[in-house]
Amino acid sequence: MRTLKNHLILFDAECPMCKVYTQAFVAGGMLELNGRTSYQEFPEQYCPLLDRQRAVNEIALINQETGEVTYGVESLFKVLATSFPIFQPLFKFGPFVWLASKLYAFISFNRRVIIPAHETFALQPTLKINYRIAYLIFTWFFTAFILSSYVHLLTPVIPQGNPFREYFICGGQVLFQGIIIRVLYKDKLWDYLGNMMTISFAGALLLFPVLLLSRLQHLNALLFTGWFLIVAGLMFLEHIRRSKILEIEWFLTVSWVLYRVLVLLFILTHN
Repeated sequence: MRTLKNHLILFDAECPMCKVYTQAFVAGGMLELNGRTSYQEFPEQYCPLLDRQRAVNEIALINQETGEVTYGVESLFKVLATSFPIFQPLFKFGPFVWLASKLYAFISFNRRVIIPAHETFALQPTLKINYRIAYLIFTWFFTAFILSSYVHLLTPVIPQGNPFREYFICGGQVLFQGIIIRVLYKDKLWDYLGNMMTISFAGALLLFPVLLLSRLQHLNALLFTGWFLIVAGLMFLEHIRRSKILEIEWFLTVSWVLYRVLVLLFILTHN
């Protein structure tokens, strides 16, 4: 495996994902031992060509001999192509590059709501509304899809309903909480909604293994209901934690729970 020498990759010290994969580059010999540092610690005068804000948005790779800087998937492809030359044609294939760049941007511009940070650095990732909306839609549909399957395991504790019921419920919560956050904390609307849907997404991921288990083993509905309540409790605690990071008052957690309680009462009284 060849090492990309005399290059320095700048990662986000407030992003655990960024730390992991850049450390993997070094540990795997794709970059030199001193081939990574956080952009928070990188002195501005060391590379005048570096676009600091772009480096926050998209991971930057600096050629320490020429000062040339690449960003985003181009940086990642440059590291990978050096170590795995066989993939070079793929990294130059237009449709693949376009798809990879969109996927990278989807994750990068939403990384603060996937794993929240306390934002101690002056520059933060730019809010891209289109990618945030795409993230909300993705997490909405994924969560609703899992819940639509899981709700069958809760019968007769919770009655089954319209096949699209969970989609309406998840979408309704986005609108419900969106109205409240816009009234109380207009400037935190998109950050809050992103964090809220990450919580829902994480809850769906916790339900998914049990959903698979149900295909192999028939268990009592009360056991599935118990796990569902445990997951709901964990989501409640995570909502409190993330609200504190966002410096949002407890009222948003109350309204988040209230919406679910009202929906549950409606389901139980109209079936």
